[in-house]
Amino acid sequence: MPMTPEDALQQIAEIDKSLQEMLEARARLVSDLGQDMPGMETDAEALRAIVSRNQGVWPDAALEQMFREIFSASRALAAILRVAYLGPEGTYSHAAAHAHFGHAVDTVPEVSIPGIFSAVDQERADFGVVPVENSTEGAVNHTLDLLMETPLRICGEVRLRIRHCLMGQAAELASITEVHAHPQALAQCRRWLDEHLAHAARVPSSSNAAAAAHAAEHTGVAAIAGESAAARYGLATLEIGIEDVKTNTTRFLVMGRHDIAPSGADATSLLLSAPHRPGGLRAMLEPFESAGVSLTRIESRPNRSGLWEYNFFIDVAGHQHDDTLAPVLERLRAELPLVRVLGSYPVQN
Repeated sequence: MPMTPEDALQQIAEIDKSLQEMLEARARLVSDLGQDMPGMETDAEALRAIVSRNQGVWPDAALEQMFREIFSASRALAAILRVAYLGPEGTYSHAAAHAHFGHAVDTVPEVSIPGIFSAVDQERADFGVVPVENSTEGAVNHTLDLLMETPLRICGEVRLRIRHCLMGQAAELASITEVHAHPQALAQCRRWLDEHLAHAARVPSSSNAAAAAHAAEHTGVAAIAGESAAARYGLATLEIGIEDVKTNTTRFLVMGRHDIAPSGADATSLLLSAPHRPGGLRAMLEPFESAGVSLTRIESRPNRSGLWEYNFFIDVAGHQHDDTLAPVLERLRAELPLVRVLGSYPVQN
């Protein structure tokens, strides 16, 4: 005999009750651990295990999101984290903070990327989320320059799919005289703007959310921002998905004051300087090749202490304390003028 809707609803109610009881038991265990609760690396390890054994109807991303919120709410029983981001509310940095930490945190808006670093360094926030590179426009040089100076540690990463929307009060595109957005967003929508809003001036803003707030006060101004910003600032969404590259993704770094323990699937970010001589760059990279350590990213920035000299930001697979990577770092310290470990952190699933 087929199950009736009433029977199905009764079973759902019983499952909900069981889930509530299990979540209560989990919360009590977390509360009992208190300050002895392990760090974020344990959450990353648990999420990987949850996704790896998923054989049901839930998409991996949805399952991960649900458990991330459970972890976030559980940790908040012991202490609510304060997370600094590039404000105001509604920016992609704001979304990245929630994507990494869940919603059971206090988010602290800052007006600039240096402000985020300062908030964590001065202990006004426990962590900060900063953009470091975009798949379309490349590195965020301001963040790279600050990484050369800060004592903070990289504790995590967030890769956020960027979907830009055009929003404003205008009834039609022809009445728009200015488009405001963060310079990165303007660059990521360049072709669309050339085709549809060539007549409108492009005005850089400190953030996309600030651009949306400005558009809410000026009829002829449109903003480029995430879709949630339209509702937050009372704007009409005029166009959705105006980014030139539909796989447009921004990578954010999570900055903290302490190193993260190994999680079992980690990456390490390094700041290196090659010897200023022929073959110097090859000599810098050779120890990684000899040890079989995979490089996932390399970026150069001018070294301010010498003309035409450069520092290199390098991301590698593994944790700084792994048996494979640790000897490589020791060798580099003996051979290179500058070796700094910026942090080891769990790789995003």
